[in-house]
Amino acid sequence: MRRKALAFDHFLHLNVGKCSNFGSGVIFEYNGSALVAMVGKNCFAIASDRRLGVQLQTIATDFQKIYRIHHTLFIGLAGLATDTQTLYQRLVFRHKLYHLREERDMKPETFASLVSAVLYEKRFGPYFCQPVIAGLGDDDKPFICTMDSIGAKELAKDFVVAGTASESLYGACESMFKPDMEAEELFETISQALISSVDRDCLSGWGGHVYLVTPTEVTERILKGRMD
Repeated sequence: MRRKALAFDHFLHLNVGKCSNFGSGVIFEYNGSALVAMVGKNCFAIASDRRLGVQLQTIATDFQKIYRIHHTLFIGLAGLATDTQTLYQRLVFRHKLYHLREERDMKPETFASLVSAVLYEKRFGPYFCQPVIAGLGDDDKPFICTMDSIGAKELAKDFVVAGTASESLYGACESMFKPDMEAEELFETISQALISSVDRDCLSGWGGHVYLVTPTEVTERILKGRMD
């Protein structure tokens, strides 16, 4: 079920990749990325790598892939870097309109539906992005989900992954995840999963960027990793 929602992405991989001049790569893998979100006991963590590349050439080593919507809601965007920045700007605009009208922040479930609608709106010429959404909902219950490039949501109660390192992230997270982890144990688990996974993917890496979110605080940490 985890990969069922990404069927349209595989279709684009086959068709866009053939007609592109990216060599053997495909457009989703052009810049490289690794994203993972994981839940704990009344907390969650979301992490990404820091590399921006053009296929195998590294352009930057401090590229932002996780964005803060409000104090307990974050979105990570994997895929084509230009599309991720455009999509983020549109989502901030829509969230600010919602805040003006409703005078409150969006719940994570509502924001996930908004992201899905924005992506589906452009389904005939989609944003080449794979969002990962993480937030705290009612009663501080963590919510995580991911979706494909036309907004097909995939909900999970443990972890979600996206990006070029997603296959190795699945393996690492499935072996390391435990339910109801406390905040510090959750940080250690997601950090180890990210660092060990990007070492097996040549398109992502150069350290990590982790947000650990509890009902009372948000902790941001930078991870050092292999620089090759």
